[in-house]
Amino acid sequence: MTRGLQALLFFLVLHIASCVQTRAQQPEIAAAFEKEMEDVLREQVIQEAAWALEQEPATVTANVSVRSAGGKHDFYSEGDYWWPDPENPDGPYIRRDGMTNPDNFVAHRHAMIRFSRIIGALASAYRLTGEERYVKHALLHLQAWFTNPETLMNPNLLYAQAIKGRVTGRGIGIIDTIHLMEVAQGVLAMQSSAAFDKKALAGIKGWFEEYINWLTSHPYGKDEMEAENNHGTCWVMQVASFAKLTGNREVMEFCRERYKNVLLPDQMGADGSFPRELDRTKPYGYSLFNLDAMTMICQILSVPEDNLWEYQTADGRSIKKGIGFLYPYVADKSAWPYPPDVMYWDHWPVAHPFLAFGAAAFDNRRWLETWKSLDHSPEVEEVIRNLPVRHPLIWLNAGIAAH
Repeated sequence: MTRGLQALLFFLVLHIASCVQTRAQQPEIAAAFEKEMEDVLREQVIQEAAWALEQEPATVTANVSVRSAGGKHDFYSEGDYWWPDPENPDGPYIRRDGMTNPDNFVAHRHAMIRFSRIIGALASAYRLTGEERYVKHALLHLQAWFTNPETLMNPNLLYAQAIKGRVTGRGIGIIDTIHLMEVAQGVLAMQSSAAFDKKALAGIKGWFEEYINWLTSHPYGKDEMEAENNHGTCWVMQVASFAKLTGNREVMEFCRERYKNVLLPDQMGADGSFPRELDRTKPYGYSLFNLDAMTMICQILSVPEDNLWEYQTADGRSIKKGIGFLYPYVADKSAWPYPPDVMYWDHWPVAHPFLAFGAAAFDNRRWLETWKSLDHSPEVEEVIRNLPVRHPLIWLNAGIAAH
């Protein structure tokens, strides 16, 4: 064996050993980052859980729109960017991209976001304290939404993002239920508690099983799955979340493959950007939103034998590259080289999950410090609506370390 070949083999052995050591240390690194996240959020979580303990259940049945083609158990919303036609006020609405119509019916959206906030807060407090009073109160809300015949929501979105004079519902409306993700994850975080009634748990999981079936079989669900922007990403994200709760391994595997073979290659540019989001009238907010969604797919679905955090396409597209592209403009928004958003420009960024979970996955201190410095309790309605993961503590250990 020549000296050159010996040297090459030596360096290869060192490289392999280094990789093995890094992977062996990764759970310890992630645990340290997660501990810091707990320390940052502890006081906020306990305060929000105290608020949640005082809240009574309110589902879609509490408010019904006269414009809805559905019944009182059906979720209803209206297309954000559709407005009355000035030249035909009584006719079909017309589209104004990026401009939200303030007269839309939003009561069901607000109710679902409130529900998500309540369950997220109670599950986070339970994770921190182990106190079962949080679980008992969460059950009241969960049963109201999913198992009580008088107040439950039907497990479909037939009437979401309707447009006056045009359609009674659209597949694009499926994005409205991204706020059920923290409900599903909250159930996962609390289900081992002795206070969690097993019959109720079966009913809750049964609701999500029905919803998964609708999302994967109805034309609206199929249309949304095929969307080539953040809507397609959010379909995968929420279906993965619900499938994890119900233990549907087949659907989870489908979502992994879609992330690797469709979302990354079709949506991410070679530089890590999302060209379709950059072409919108709110390029900054949509880029943040889509990156959060892709990051959560990695957090939900990564397992030792299929680690989406490490996955990259043949030409190098990966979640790490996506975070690397957008991070400089989160750390210094003034450096953003694209047009500002037409609405809500001043309200971004906030404490995005891609910063926290990306920091833990890649041992990146700068990302975590930036996450710490940003707003963890946004109050602007549009920001909250586009930030479905607002309780990161219930998502910890949801990746490789948990499997």
